[in-house]
Amino acid sequence: MIKKTGILLVNLGTPDSPSNSDVFKYLNEFLTDGRVIDYPWLARQLLVRGIIVPARYRNSAKTYREIWDKDRGSPLLFHTQDLTDKVRATLDPQKYVVAFAMRYQNPSLESELEKFRLQQVDKIVVLPLFPQYSSACNGSVIQKVQEITSKWLTIPDLKFIHHFYDNDLFIEAFAAQGRKYNFDDYDHILFSYHGLPARHLKNGDVTGKHCLQNKDCCATITEINQHCYRAQCFATTQLIAEKLGLPKEKFTVTFQSRLGKEVWLEPYTVEVIPQLAKAGKKKLLVFSPAFVADCLETLYEIREEYLELFEEHGGESITLVESLNSEDKWVEAVCELVTA
Repeated sequence: MIKKTGILLVNLGTPDSPSNSDVFKYLNEFLTDGRVIDYPWLARQLLVRGIIVPARYRNSAKTYREIWDKDRGSPLLFHTQDLTDKVRATLDPQKYVVAFAMRYQNPSLESELEKFRLQQVDKIVVLPLFPQYSSACNGSVIQKVQEITSKWLTIPDLKFIHHFYDNDLFIEAFAAQGRKYNFDDYDHILFSYHGLPARHLKNGDVTGKHCLQNKDCCATITEINQHCYRAQCFATTQLIAEKLGLPKEKFTVTFQSRLGKEVWLEPYTVEVIPQLAKAGKKKLLVFSPAFVADCLETLYEIREEYLELFEEHGGESITLVESLNSEDKWVEAVCELVTA
């Protein structure tokens, strides 16, 4: 008897369309997740549904319309679909059933896991498509999959890929994207990662004595900070920089997408960009290795908003290094991760 393994690639999510109503629905589902905004349930519901989403959804819908492809729709969705198709074509169909889902909206985790259940797969391997572990992304996917499958009478063997920030094929895939550019053409390079509230990291430090206690707490991966998102971001940067032969003075690690007034991970991309412009840097090259597929945060936030900010302070150009999307080296990395 041939036993099949279900391979589920999971990305964050996207509205079904850039309409106000669909973006409103998406933001409500996303931001009411207790791992995204870790407030008590009632306070979270009142904050998200009463303040944040009503204030943001129209502007968010406008930005989604800026990046929406007229033929294929959401970039995050079609890049993840393309990746899945290539992984499916690479792996043995007699052994593997390959699908993808979104943590929020469609295709849903419930629907894709149910397909696996009906096909009676012997094992399910879940790969959250977030290289560096965070409770808000990887943790949320893992928890949701466990909640869904816990209701099944027969629960298959479950395997979760916790992170892959230092996977050599992943690093090489990003380095290959970088090699498409001549670094001498740029005055400085940014490695801009998605930000998180600082309290997320502090709450994850079970010792209570290490996280963000000094400026070098994330400089090296240790037993204490091995699951720290910020430390993993610095490690990813260092590995990519080593592959590309970049000297330390040529690049800076920053964190983007801050929401609200509380302290998030620093340094903030929105503060470093004006500093670089004022220091006479005219041309920036930006990697965003927290995202394996181009999406709102890369195509709009970096290419549009950060360029405008850079120009306001005397800069000239920002060039985004395309994400991995469905590049062949990334397909190879995914296949290795899910079959190891």
